[in-house]
Amino acid sequence: MIPDLPNLDPDLVRRPQIDGPPPRILLLYGSLRERSFSRFAAEEAARLLRHFGCETRIFNPSGLPLPDDAGTDHPKVRELRDLCRWSEGQVWSSPERHGAMTGIMKAQIDWIPLSEGAVRPTQGKTLAVMQVSGGSQSFNSVNQMRVLGRWMRMITIPNQSSVPKAWQEFNDQGRMRPSPFYDRIVDVMEELVKFTLLTRDISGYLTDRYSERKESAAELSRRVNQSAAT
Repeated sequence: MIPDLPNLDPDLVRRPQIDGPPPRILLLYGSLRERSFSRFAAEEAARLLRHFGCETRIFNPSGLPLPDDAGTDHPKVRELRDLCRWSEGQVWSSPERHGAMTGIMKAQIDWIPLSEGAVRPTQGKTLAVMQVSGGSQSFNSVNQMRVLGRWMRMITIPNQSSVPKAWQEFNDQGRMRPSPFYDRIVDVMEELVKFTLLTRDISGYLTDRYSERKESAAELSRRVNQSAAT
């Protein structure tokens, strides 16, 4: 048995070879409830990622203001943006509410800036998406988050996790019970690590765009010309 991961079969789990520093993974979740199943799922994912050799950080959205209801100097906004810059990959874990991701999940994504200069700060980072549901299995939240991941120009991995009737999949301590749904989260995290390792040295090349080079060149030209004029 693997300490802290009792559901894993140690004979079947494979840890990837990491030749450089540990992959840096940020995890976001979309509920502030005391028994937040999206947080429980994110915490299970973080345990797995650490076992696979990653460094993880989980952002607590409590206290994050609504988008545009505070300045970018707000402590929670600064914390979220700093973590986003720190990360090489991310995990987004949201409940489904009214057939969609929660507002708490969307607010976190909305606070991540679309651009810093010509390049989006999420560009080239890997992304895994997960959702939990109170009822039958659904994929509305993960589908929405995939659209956002593409919009943020992230490398969203093919696999994903959707946990139906989440209230019966976690015990009183918030740990996930053994099931095919747990095994899927293992699959997703294993795949996220692989994609992060495969792309970490070439993400800049993969996401290098003509339009952004053109915009950056134009900004540089204006800056040089302004300096010369003064």
